[in-house]
Amino acid sequence: MNDLLAGLARFLVRALLVAVGLVFFLSLLAAVLVLALVWGLRAVWAQITGRPIAPWTVRIDPRAGWSSVYRSGARWSRTEGAPPTPPEARPQPPVHLRPLPGADEVTDVQPREPGGS
Repeated sequence: MNDLLAGLARFLVRALLVAVGLVFFLSLLAAVLVLALVWGLRAVWAQITGRPIAPWTVRIDPRAGWSSVYRSGARWSRTEGAPPTPPEARPQPPVHLRPLPGADEVTDVQPREPGGS
């Protein structure tokens, strides 16, 4: 009796895994088909309207990552004996590091230095 129940449990687990795999495959297939349909309709619409078919591209400049790292190294490579830069000559911090507008009006919190605990 135990062999029958163990065999039945193994069969049910295998059937469940096959069903999950089938559902995953069919969902990927549906997503690819929808993307192909959108791509085809876009191409047909471009042919109908007489416009050139613009490819879908990712606009990433690989040089941008290198140049940002290269430029950020300049602030860390200053020698100890060099005079500090006057505040008006320092570049503005990036937008994501600047305080939010109206942050100086907040009165219900205690300000702390970044990175402090």
